[in-house]
Amino acid sequence: MEYRTLGRTGTVVSAQCLGTMTFGAESSEEVSHAQLDRFLERGGNFVDTANVYSRGVSEEIIGRWLARSGKRDQLVIATKGRFPMGDGPNDAGLTRTNLTRALDASLRRLGLDHVDLYQAHAWDPLTPIEETLAFFDDAVRTGKIRYAGVSNFLGWQLQKAALLAGDAAPIVTLQPQYSLLVRDIEFELVDVCRNEGIGMLPWSPLGGGWLTGKYTRDQAPTGATRLGENPQRGMEAYGPRNAEERTWRVIDAVREVAEARGVSMSQVALAWVADRPAVTSVILGARTVEQLEDNLGAAELHLTDKETTLLTEASTPIAADYPYGPLGVDQRSRHLG
Repeated sequence: MEYRTLGRTGTVVSAQCLGTMTFGAESSEEVSHAQLDRFLERGGNFVDTANVYSRGVSEEIIGRWLARSGKRDQLVIATKGRFPMGDGPNDAGLTRTNLTRALDASLRRLGLDHVDLYQAHAWDPLTPIEETLAFFDDAVRTGKIRYAGVSNFLGWQLQKAALLAGDAAPIVTLQPQYSLLVRDIEFELVDVCRNEGIGMLPWSPLGGGWLTGKYTRDQAPTGATRLGENPQRGMEAYGPRNAEERTWRVIDAVREVAEARGVSMSQVALAWVADRPAVTSVILGARTVEQLEDNLGAAELHLTDKETTLLTEASTPIAADYPYGPLGVDQRSRHLG
């Protein structure tokens, strides 16, 4: 396992992070604990969860594992708040009211007096970001959190938060969706992260399972997979992606590199994301110990320049001429000579 600093902090985390959205839903408590055991054995020290994962059950499962294992001091633990955990009008959002309650509830479920990273799970258009940042600063000062981060922000939202936070309780991480199939964050968010020293924690680096090679063109998936159980599931729904020629061009490129290297397609896709600019740690989302074991095989895999170029060119995001296409980029460019 390789290690990197958490954004511009001095805290060191593994370059792979164990995501726990499957805990209590697709993964039983026994399987979840086995994943935590294996992750730690392989050198992982970074675990990410959220209060809405299985409506708190994910945090409870982690809390029971921490109590059993006694490994709290070996881990950097992150959780998130923002989405509703109740039916009341103040049971959601990035308000001081909701985040105070949400953080305290997360700590109870985890059995902890603090978490290392607390993240705003998404932007809240109803709450001034100044209120959220003030909450983060207070939580750091009282010792309930060590660092503050955000997830699913747009470029302008992240830049505004970073500037307003200053050094009081700086935004140290961004958790965005990022994979060979979903690269739109490169239009603005990556540059904000690089300029502000914010570390990226990509989620869904395997494109919801598409980059494992388990899906077939024009043949709807069946069986015990996420899309097999629900082909219309969320952003990775089968129909729209199957219809895009780019999807299959990317999958073919990943397969080509994997076969030449003698590794799995998952490992190739994870290695590409891990070495992208501003990435601190890649979030793994496994249903089984076997899937996790395969993902961990990418921990020290680095692609050659030729392999990286092949994958990067095959997955080039589709953009209109302006503002993110060639004409817009040319307008913003300036060269000497």
